Amino acid sequence: MTLLVTGGQQRRPRALGEGAGHWYKYVRGHVLAVDESAGRASTVHSYESPPAFVADEEPAVLFKQGTLVGDTLYLSTQTEILVYTYPGFELVRHISLPSFHDIHHVRPRESGTLLVVNTGLDQLVEITMEGDVINRWHVLGGDPWSRFSREVDYRKVASTKPYESHPNHVFELGDEIWVTRFKQMDAVSIKDPSRRIDIGVERVHDGFVYGDRVYFTAVNGSIAIADTESLEVVEVVDLTEIGDERAQLGWCRGIHVDEDGVWVGFSRLRPTAIRENVAWVKGGFRKSVGTHIARYDLESRTLLQRVPVEDHGLNAVFSIFKV
Repeated sequence: MTLLVTGGQQRRPRALGEGAGHWYKYVRGHVLAVDESAGRASTVHSYESPPAFVADEEPAVLFKQGTLVGDTLYLSTQTEILVYTYPGFELVRHISLPSFHDIHHVRPRESGTLLVVNTGLDQLVEITMEGDVINRWHVLGGDPWSRFSREVDYRKVASTKPYESHPNHVFELGDEIWVTRFKQMDAVSIKDPSRRIDIGVERVHDGFVYGDRVYFTAVNGSIAIADTESLEVVEVVDLTEIGDERAQLGWCRGIHVDEDGVWVGFSRLRPTAIRENVAWVKGGFRKSVGTHIARYDLESRTLLQRVPVEDHGLNAVFSIFKV
């Protein structure tokens, strides 16, 4: 079987002392194909955003989270939605709106519309394939434009941080739309915010629905598993306790679940100005594993496979799809 892994290649510091300030600057997005049986990765597609759609000064250019449906691959960059055929990677749709800033995820709906997590404005947006906005929600409720201007082209804005919520991932339970909220450590129903999954383990990214469970990645390497009916977390698995080494796994983000196990992505930790985001990092680790994906059997608490990806220019992992 083949896995597709999306993410970005970092811009290397140009001079001594620039490392911390430039760590999060990315120069291109990559899609890797991973041969699951051989554990080998290769680059199958790379992309650089056109200057018209990004900030003028050292923009972050990378693939964030997307969705693979049949032979159609939906990907997000910081400011764009790209729709490709797979495996040919023919670009069939490009959407970029002035309100797009730090897009984290795109998911198609059965109706044909797209759900877009517009993280930089703390919004979830529903658009048509032509780019027309049907719905726009603030993920904390209220007016989605309360802190932002309709007149600004946010694609050209370097940063809108600090975020109030930092939404990361959108998923659906039936026809009910849910979004994960990084700072609130939860997932919430957009239609009825009283319906909430309190994850609370750490700051969360993904919400992968498999059967009657939702699998959430927490940045500290935990997987929180919630029941789709009760909306309660029924199990938490600490991946840092699996294996025979106390290695620093990295920033946990990107997950795929099926009968063969759970694939999880880890990105090498970077310096950050928001220190509380990495307050969970503790001493005692012997080494950093580096950016990689790993397959686990959660029932037996076993590490089955690990595939490094940094040699292919992928310094941050965002999505994992199984073809």
